[in-house]
Amino acid sequence: MIDIEKAKEAIKSQAANVSPFGAKLKFVLGDQVVLIDGTGSTNEVIFEDGEADCTISTDVDTFMKLKSGDLNPMMAVMSGKIKISGDIGLAMKLQSLL
Repeated sequence: MIDIEKAKEAIKSQAANVSPFGAKLKFVLGDQVVLIDGTGSTNEVIFEDGEADCTISTDVDTFMKLKSGDLNPMMAVMSGKIKISGDIGLAMKLQSLL
């Protein structure tokens, strides 16, 4: 199984490289939560649960496949490997985070 710490670091480093997106986005990776607060002047990554405008739920393995480009995000959603709740439009802007 892929290490959850690698997934967390991947999210944290990528969030630092994109402009704040004016919303809160939550990744639920198995039993771990990564919240990205993009409402301020920078994207703040928090490793605890909280309110979010959009929640993306998947497992760590699927997330890493998305990140590496081995899995198409649309196919992952349609096949049920990823569940999205909240602002679907925000989820569509996520290419920059993956």
